[in-house]
Amino acid sequence: MPVILVLFALILIASLAIAPRRASVEGFFSGQRVDGGAPGLWTLVLSQVTTWIFARSLMNSAILGYYYGVAGVLAYTAYYLSFLTGGFIVDRLRSAGAGSVQDWLGARFGRMGQGTYNAVIALRLLSEVFANLAVVGLVFGAFHQGGATAAIVGVGLLAFGYSAWGGLSASLRTDVMQMLLFLVIFGAALIALLMGPSFSLTAALGAPGVAGGHNGWVLLAVAGLQVFSYPAHDPVMMDRGFLADARTTRRSFLHAFWISSLCIFGFGLFGIEASLRGAPIQGELIGTWGQMFPGWVFAALMLSLLVSALSTLDSALSSAARLVVEELHLAPRSLAGGRMAMAGFALAGMGLTLWGNQTLFDAVAVSGTASLFLTPVLVVGLVMGRQLLPWAYLLSWGAAVLGAAAYFARDAAAVAAILPQGHKYEQLLVICVTVLLVGFAAAFAGSRRVAAQRGG
Repeated sequence: MPVILVLFALILIASLAIAPRRASVEGFFSGQRVDGGAPGLWTLVLSQVTTWIFARSLMNSAILGYYYGVAGVLAYTAYYLSFLTGGFIVDRLRSAGAGSVQDWLGARFGRMGQGTYNAVIALRLLSEVFANLAVVGLVFGAFHQGGATAAIVGVGLLAFGYSAWGGLSASLRTDVMQMLLFLVIFGAALIALLMGPSFSLTAALGAPGVAGGHNGWVLLAVAGLQVFSYPAHDPVMMDRGFLADARTTRRSFLHAFWISSLCIFGFGLFGIEASLRGAPIQGELIGTWGQMFPGWVFAALMLSLLVSALSTLDSALSSAARLVVEELHLAPRSLAGGRMAMAGFALAGMGLTLWGNQTLFDAVAVSGTASLFLTPVLVVGLVMGRQLLPWAYLLSWGAAVLGAAAYFARDAAAVAAILPQGHKYEQLLVICVTVLLVGFAAAFAGSRRVAAQRGG
């Protein structure tokens, strides 16, 4: 533990050193370099990857691998197809002349469209902050029972500290350093796993997990239903889709897809290996890994989790500043306004983490379900070029929000009476199918061709 603490402290110091001491308003909110230029290809790629291979995702992949084997890992890896669907959505939005999802929704549905969307992405950003801080608490809590709270508060405040210096420009710069460190640290641990005498790739790829693969395949179906809308409600990904020219952006999404997919699948192998060895789960796998692997491999895994948590926190805070200032107009477009917004989200995220939450995957499932209203809206409105009437948009949004609420409150008697009996992932699949059926029915019934509308 002392070694992990020292190395993580050095990474924090390096992040503070790399973060710009001064930032322009454009750099803070739009990520412009000091010379006024846009970020380059590999800055975008590494920033996209490190903000999506966050600590919560790594733990989710490993836990799903432990319980459901290769099916669980594939299910979580499928969410990283979001880079392909997200790149497609960004391309279409830019072709339509929009500078963000909010721009496109505002042009068609006014403040109602922007407000409903912003409510969903505010939920997403809060889930980013609290779920990654929860993993920080798990890591430190595994070593010292009373250390989780101090670690959550300390890492949260330090991430806020260097993020507040430069906003998005600071996030982009530190993301590059943090991602390169992550690749080295995690790459060493993965090679050690793959080259270990007891590891069999054939056994891992056929592993059912300790609970059997059925629910993993169910979750894969859920991911398939959510993967189109999921990136569109992630402000971190969408913000990075409008920083550089179209060709650079398109290439960054493609590279981010294959790099992040390999990393998340590779981390899932550690969960699968724990199930194959028959190890009992301890502390969300952290205690289990401590007994399974050599000390340096375990330290590398813990550092991977901590670095990924740190890199996601600064990106979530910079996107929160843009949301509050540029979209909601709740603070002035200034460095002080952006920093106040960051502070609010950092404190709220820490509060939610310390208050307690359900499983780590619940944060993904709830926000992913809430985002499903975007699938019919974007498919019918953006791809097919039809104009949706406001009532159709609201009905799709309402169905998604109710679906997310139903999954979150599935244990309540009133909700349990409505949902089918079965595992929570089976219930989630039913909810997602229902939300999409309602959304598409509303979108097709309440839309018309733009040309016909103009002719009228």
